[in-house]
Amino acid sequence: MGIEAMEVDEAPTNLERKQAIYRSMDERFEIKNEKYRGQQYSEIYFLRLHTIRNILNTLVKKWKPHLPICTVLGLEKGKECILIGTLYKHMKLKPCILDEYSKERSAVPIVNPHNFMHSDDQLILEDESGRVKLSGTVISPSFFVTGTVVALHGNETNAGDFLVQDILEAGLPPQIELPLESSLMDTLIGISGEDKYVVFVSGLSVGSGASNPLQFQLLVDHITGHLGDDKEQVAASKIVRVVIAGNSVEISHGLLNGQTLAAKDQSRLSEPVKELDIMLTQLAAAVPLDIMPGPSDPANFALPQQPLHRCLFPGASVYNTFMSCTNPHLFEIDNVRFLGTSGQNIHDLDKYSEAKDGLEYMERTLGWRHVAPTAPNTLGRIQLKFHYCYFSIHLYVTVVTPFLIETLSSLKVAPTFTLLGIKISMIPVCQKDQRVSL
Repeated sequence: MGIEAMEVDEAPTNLERKQAIYRSMDERFEIKNEKYRGQQYSEIYFLRLHTIRNILNTLVKKWKPHLPICTVLGLEKGKECILIGTLYKHMKLKPCILDEYSKERSAVPIVNPHNFMHSDDQLILEDESGRVKLSGTVISPSFFVTGTVVALHGNETNAGDFLVQDILEAGLPPQIELPLESSLMDTLIGISGEDKYVVFVSGLSVGSGASNPLQFQLLVDHITGHLGDDKEQVAASKIVRVVIAGNSVEISHGLLNGQTLAAKDQSRLSEPVKELDIMLTQLAAAVPLDIMPGPSDPANFALPQQPLHRCLFPGASVYNTFMSCTNPHLFEIDNVRFLGTSGQNIHDLDKYSEAKDGLEYMERTLGWRHVAPTAPNTLGRIQLKFHYCYFSIHLYVTVVTPFLIETLSSLKVAPTFTLLGIKISMIPVCQKDQRVSL
C-alpha cells in the first residue's frame, strides 16, 4: 500500500542584508583637548573672510579681470571696482536682548517669531578697513544674511553708498569625481544595478505627548525585515545604514528649570531616553546605525553639537554597528559622500531671510560655501578655531518641516564629471509627517 507524499510548503528564502563600506569623517567637528580662552566672535568672522576671500580673489580674475580689487577704505567716487567682504544685514525687527531692559518696551513692534524680515532692512559690506552701505536693485536684503562673504562689482555714489552692479559668490569647491562603480551611486542616478539604500529619519520625539510607540515599532520592524511581504523584505535587506538626524527625544521644559528634581521627576526625565534605547537596540542588532543630536536632544546647544554620550544608550552601544555622531555629520558609504544636519542652519535662515522653500535655502548655503552662515550672529556656535566652509560632497541632507522635497541641484559636482549635480534631500519630521527618506 503506497503512502502518499505530503505537500510541503516551499522553504522561505534566506535574505542577507547588503553590505557597504562606511567611513566617518566627523573629526573636523569633534572637540578634543581644546579649551575656551576668551576668544571673541571677531576671530570666527576673520577666519571666514580670510578663507573665502582667497577663493574669491582667484575667481575674480576670470569674472572681471579688467577691474581692480579695492578695500572699503580705498573706494573712490564714480570709479568701478570689486569689493570683497562680509555682509551684515541691519534688521529693524531683529530681536535684541537689550529690549528686555528697555523702558519703552511697549513701543517695540510685534513681529512674527518665525521671520523677522522688514522692508526697511539694509545690507552693509565690511572688511578689515571699514564698512559701506550697499544700494541698488541687484542685491536684495531678503536673499542674503549676516555672515555671507561675497565679491561685489560696483562704484561709490555721491551719497557714500556702494552701488552694486553684479555679485559673485564662492560657489562649490572642486568636487571629487562620482564613484560610478558604486552601487549606491547607481541607485542615486538611476543606473540599473544592485540597489542599496540609506534611511534618514528625524523627529521621533520619544517622550512627547504626540509620540506613538506603535508607529516607531512599525518603523523598526520594517527596517529589520520583520514586516511586510517578500517584496518589502527584499527591499529592507538593501538598507545598508540608518541615520537618525536629531530630535529623537523630547523632555518637558518644566523639568529643566535648574532646580533639584524629586525622585518621581528624575524618572520622568530619563524615561524617554530609556525608551529610545530599547528601539535603537533593535535597530543596531540588525543594521548599522548613526544617531545625530538635534535641538531637543540632551546635547550641547551650540554647533557643532557633539555626539550623544554612549552611556545614554547602554543597550544599543553594546553593538559595534551603533555610532553616535556629531551634528553636522559627514560620512562616506561606498565612496559616496554625505553631509547631514539636524536642520538648525536652515531653520535659522528662514528667520532672517526669505525663500520659496527649504530647498532654496539649502542651495544658497552651497553657493555661499558655508554650512551655517548665520552662526554665530543668530545661531549658536562654539568659539573654537574651525570653520564650516564646504567640502567635496555628493549628497546633502537636512531636516526641514513640514514637507519633503528631493531634487538635483543645478550646481555641477566636478568640472571633469558633470553627469550629476549634488543631490539635495530634505528629511520630513517623522512625528508630524510619519515618513522617512530613502
